[in-house]
Amino acid sequence: MAEDVGRRIVLVLGGVRSGKSQYAQEFATRGRRVAFLATAQAGDDEMRDRIAKHRAERPAGWTTIEAPILLEDALLQCGGQFDTIVIDCLTVWTANLMEHEASDRARVLAHADRLAQVLLGVSGSVVLVSNEVGSGIVPANEMARTYRDLLGGVNQRIAAAADEVILLVAGCPLVIKQAMAVPA
Repeated sequence: MAEDVGRRIVLVLGGVRSGKSQYAQEFATRGRRVAFLATAQAGDDEMRDRIAKHRAERPAGWTTIEAPILLEDALLQCGGQFDTIVIDCLTVWTANLMEHEASDRARVLAHADRLAQVLLGVSGSVVLVSNEVGSGIVPANEMARTYRDLLGGVNQRIAAAADEVILLVAGCPLVIKQAMAVPA
């Protein structure tokens, strides 16, 4: 059942298979008009299977928009058409940007800064999904370290713009940042 939850920007972080996408989708079911901005690209059979599984899990009435690189533009184009927008996920988007921008840190982070600015002007709620990769070991190669560092920077920029940040651990949500209640 759709309900008015007000405008909120929510960043959902967690490890692999922690329940992030399911949490974001459950949040989004509160909206009447929902858009799903997908960042994954089907580069191989396994990824095609993952994408198909994710599509099958989403309600049929949702609008899916593929935005592997220009996520900021896709969000702008949503305008006021949707009550809730799910962005899944910043982890893949950052990897796509690294490839597209030749791992140029400044250019990748400029995309994240622009996304954070665009988020502030969205009229509906936005739920963004991303992996928390900074809690593991230091990667053995430069590209993996660059990716980890860039994703950390992307997550920080989006968390700063977000009203709420939720960390999912084994399917359990932990509130990291909570929206302040507005006095009546």
